Amino acid sequence: MSPSKIADKSATPPSTPAEPAAKTIAAPAIDLSARAIAYFSMEIALSPALPTYSGGLGMLAGDTLRSAADTGAPMVAVSLVHRRGYFRQHLDAGGQQTESDVSWTPETTLPFAGECVSITMQGRAIKVCAWRFDVVGVAGHIIPVFLLDTDIEGNDPYDRRLTDHLYGGDTYYRLCQETVLGIAGVLLLHKLGCLPAVYHMNEGHAALLALGLLEDRLAAGASLSAATEQDRLAVAKQCVFTTHTPVPAGHDQFGPDQMYAILGQDRAKALERFGCMHNNLLNMTYVALRFSRWVNGVAMQHGKVSQQMFPDYHVESITNGVHAATWISAPMQKLFDQEMPRWRHDNQYFRSVYGLKPARIANAHSVGKRKLIEEIEARSGVTFDESVLTLGFARRVATYKRASLLLEDPKRLAKIARKIGGLQIVYAGKAHPADTAGKGLIKEVFDIAGKIHGNSLRIIYLENYDWELGATLTQGVDVWVNTPRRPYEASGTSGMKAALNGVPSLSILDGWWIEGCAEDVTGWAIEDGDSDEAEAASLYDKLEHNIAPLYARPNAWARMMQHCIAMNGSFFNTDRMLGQYFANAYFPQAPRTEEDETHEELAEAAVLA
Repeated sequence: MSPSKIADKSATPPSTPAEPAAKTIAAPAIDLSARAIAYFSMEIALSPALPTYSGGLGMLAGDTLRSAADTGAPMVAVSLVHRRGYFRQHLDAGGQQTESDVSWTPETTLPFAGECVSITMQGRAIKVCAWRFDVVGVAGHIIPVFLLDTDIEGNDPYDRRLTDHLYGGDTYYRLCQETVLGIAGVLLLHKLGCLPAVYHMNEGHAALLALGLLEDRLAAGASLSAATEQDRLAVAKQCVFTTHTPVPAGHDQFGPDQMYAILGQDRAKALERFGCMHNNLLNMTYVALRFSRWVNGVAMQHGKVSQQMFPDYHVESITNGVHAATWISAPMQKLFDQEMPRWRHDNQYFRSVYGLKPARIANAHSVGKRKLIEEIEARSGVTFDESVLTLGFARRVATYKRASLLLEDPKRLAKIARKIGGLQIVYAGKAHPADTAGKGLIKEVFDIAGKIHGNSLRIIYLENYDWELGATLTQGVDVWVNTPRRPYEASGTSGMKAALNGVPSLSILDGWWIEGCAEDVTGWAIEDGDSDEAEAASLYDKLEHNIAPLYARPNAWARMMQHCIAMNGSFFNTDRMLGQYFANAYFPQAPRTEEDETHEELAEAAVLA
């Protein structure tokens, strides 16, 4: 049965539907009234054991909260529980991808949040409860994350499945999910006694929290038709918005019929009236733009691209980072703890790596490389050589990321491998289940690799790219490769993880790499070309003439690893990133005026007198 037909049934649940049973899992009491920032994200990578994320967006969200916990930030977070996860990837011998659910039971894993709320959606009431995951910082500070759940007895059968699959179903399912995240999320926080001063929309998926805030401003039961432009501006003063994609398809859009069916006439008309439609579609990015006082892209270049995409709005930029302690290998952490132990509390101490002998960094990395080689053999039966230059490419598989660019000229790649004494390439990445082109790209990599794989050139594609495999890859390869088609890379954080482990990048100058690339110091830029062939030729030139000769000089290579950590590790981290959000987006200082300066001059003169 289609969702729209289910929605027409108006199956109202009992007035007091069952709530989750009392939990034996206890959570420490937290005064939520003191939490000033609420971070809303459709996905958050909280633990390798929980399938509550798909890739970069969720990883960034999790790293943000881990740094918030480390720095004692007054934050809470809201997401969905995703009982059946994103998916587990299966690849056959030819590279054909299939998927299966990754199910988990929050009832036996997490404490109940303590409250439930009810919202009206699809013309009927739906009850939403939540589970609490605590992100604990290095000094014990807790960031509570509330995972919303609609699988509650008494809810309509369709509604009970709404928090099952991350990015699953169709657009109808997606809009229902985003309604739960935004509107029920705001209601739940308020019911828990949390009244944040700032609501951070991490991507447009969370934009409907603006409707929740707008409804909260009005008298109980009042229609949104009573909301004024002053009300919109008041909500906007509370909200900041981070956009993560310059790819048009990455901005959620829904037809008016779905908007009216799911949200109801009152909310739908309010969204129309407040300018949230674009090309006669409900556009979640425009909802966020209309209801935010601060908008930012996630790298300097992405901010510029986003400004061009949305010229009627002012777009800033705060470059992404990663949570250092999550992504640095155990042997590298041990080395840092011995020589610069304050790094866990202050990532600027990575500059102190210049006080270490480069060989010690190289030795720590070699342990990570051995672990990667062991993992490759355990998963595939293929044996890699620890002494051979090893490239890593692991991304969400989308056509604009061009996973096959590295294999554009197979004959030349094989020739380079023979010339430099061997080359090893390890791939990983999932295509969305509905992305036929992405799945085709995986098969293309398999097909080309199968033709040129040999003694001097070894290529492997590891299935089910996830948190743990991502860490093993970025900690173990020698060079990280990234080949997006400009200007579609918003940021890219996998290269940042690699840099923290002393691994340089070979990348297109897009996203973060424009800021992170110091040629022949922290890595290499693939020169812009007018075709894939031209950019692949630049990649091969750098590999043959810059990278391989340097790799043959261990001391010089170790020095480059040192530069990667000191220069890029000390900046591209979520401690720095979160500090910028606090200073510029959450609680910005008012700009200085001539009147301020005059007052200061008078005060100084009075003191001197």
